[in-house]
Amino acid sequence: MKTTHFISSEILELSTVNDILFQNKKIELSKEAIKKIEACRSYLDNKIKNADQPIYGINTGFGSLCDVKISKDKLTKLQENLVMSHACGIGERVPEQVVKLMLLLKVQSLSYGHSGVQLKTVQRLIDFFNNDILPIIYTQGSLGASGDLAPLAHLALPLIAKGEVLYKDKVYESKDILSKFNWESIELQSKEGLALLNGTQFMSAYGIYLLIKSHKLSYFADLIGSISLDAFDGRIEPFNELVHLVRPHKGQVNTAKRVRGFLEGSELINQHKAHVQDPYSFRCIPQVHGATKDTLDFVHKTFKTEINSVTDNPNIFVGDDEIISGGNFHGQPLALALDYLKISMAELGNISERRTYQLVSGLRGLPLFLVDNPGLNSGFMIPQYTAASIVSANKQLATPASVDSIVSSNGQEDHVSMGANAATQCFSIVNNVERILAIELLNASQALYFRKPLRSSDLINSFLESYRSEVPFVTEDKVFYKLMEKTVHFIGDFCIDNNILFD
Repeated sequence: MKTTHFISSEILELSTVNDILFQNKKIELSKEAIKKIEACRSYLDNKIKNADQPIYGINTGFGSLCDVKISKDKLTKLQENLVMSHACGIGERVPEQVVKLMLLLKVQSLSYGHSGVQLKTVQRLIDFFNNDILPIIYTQGSLGASGDLAPLAHLALPLIAKGEVLYKDKVYESKDILSKFNWESIELQSKEGLALLNGTQFMSAYGIYLLIKSHKLSYFADLIGSISLDAFDGRIEPFNELVHLVRPHKGQVNTAKRVRGFLEGSELINQHKAHVQDPYSFRCIPQVHGATKDTLDFVHKTFKTEINSVTDNPNIFVGDDEIISGGNFHGQPLALALDYLKISMAELGNISERRTYQLVSGLRGLPLFLVDNPGLNSGFMIPQYTAASIVSANKQLATPASVDSIVSSNGQEDHVSMGANAATQCFSIVNNVERILAIELLNASQALYFRKPLRSSDLINSFLESYRSEVPFVTEDKVFYKLMEKTVHFIGDFCIDNNILFD
């Protein structure tokens, strides 16, 4: 197994990002990337030396100060001031894995040779990544328009010995970490501060992290939904391929096929049924789960394009002898995709809670609240309350952030994407869905016990055997939150151990 990933112009796939992140791979610049970075920096140095015309962000102020020209002897100070003044994040810390992804994606974007950075600047970002030196970044402060200015300023501060970093679970002043590793602080050259701060790496890192997790939860929604279907004595006919081939949405067809596979050989699913139909939360699993899969495909495509792009400003085109100020930092494609992801994942939680509700309702021969002696025991009554509460919170969080905009920078930045807000909202939703599915698994595994001696499929029985080694069957009331927490951890560990990634 390769332990190093080389940054190059080769397309960076989500599966590759997953391996880098969860297998703790190191990163290194390819010879191709080094050549491009050096050629672009050399071109920019020559351009500044021989030109007196203002070039936005290189020898001018920023935002609404774009018409203020800066003298050549102040260009380093200009870039350092930019980084320091824009580090205005506040709120909770960005999760460590998202920060690490931000480092990776910023390096990837700078490696294409259109940003004008020094090679040693990119290399220091790689040093941070490879040594798990993670800048302290905050969740609030980005409008998702001129790039993720505030979060990326916090990402860049340690380059100039400012701000704080997390290293081996301890917070350090950046200057102390640089001293510990015998590194000199970077003297930012013209354009570098802007190259570091303009970009969509905050939104992109959240999006990639959440896509990877959402794909895994999509698989689990199908598996746990199949367990619930069997425990509820549901019918397999709605999953027949014929039904889905006459409405052949890809996600719908694949979901039905997967559920049939999960339940193959189940005595329960094949027994005679007294009822003609199941509630929609069971019968329409292919249609609802499948629509989420199709959404994940769209979001996947959007973010794959983004992480293989140049998103700072201005863009430098060495071969064409052009420096162009454009708008590749604007987060609108990501904002819309993140809002779509929010809605689609919230729906996985929504339908999951409905199945949990059906399982605890005392229907189809199951005991009320899935416990013996109901009344003396409350059983699984309140875990469903918890799921309902989380589902309701997700509905509130799923309101699109991208339909909002607010004027900033004295009117220069008069339309913003709010994609950063969409990203942090989506983070909450996806984690909430994991908890909702965990509650369904807790209920479904309990309900299936009452169907003995009939058995489910070998696959489901094997899965539940592993689960039961962590979470026991409940015979009488006990403290439930620990069982729920253990179930959440079981789902996360199972995904990693079995390399579950994409549908």
